[in-house]
Amino acid sequence: MDHHNYTKVYAGSFVIAQRIVSELEGIGINAIVKDETESGRLAGFGSSIAGFQEIYVSNEEVGKAERLIAGIRSSMEA
Repeated sequence: MDHHNYTKVYAGSFVIAQRIVSELEGIGINAIVKDETESGRLAGFGSSIAGFQEIYVSNEEVGKAERLIAGIRSSMEA
């Protein structure tokens, strides 16, 4: 992943990350999910924060992704 072309739009819970990814895909945005816990497990190391994921999207799609995520967050607070 070329970090210059992608921006992190979410970091947190696996469950919320999966919902965000699903809804991003629904509007045509392909997100990249970084899961340090899974990467560490596969490499034989542990991680202090189980279930923590980061979501990255193309720089061109950041605005749409952030609006979608804001909507998800506000619906969860209601």
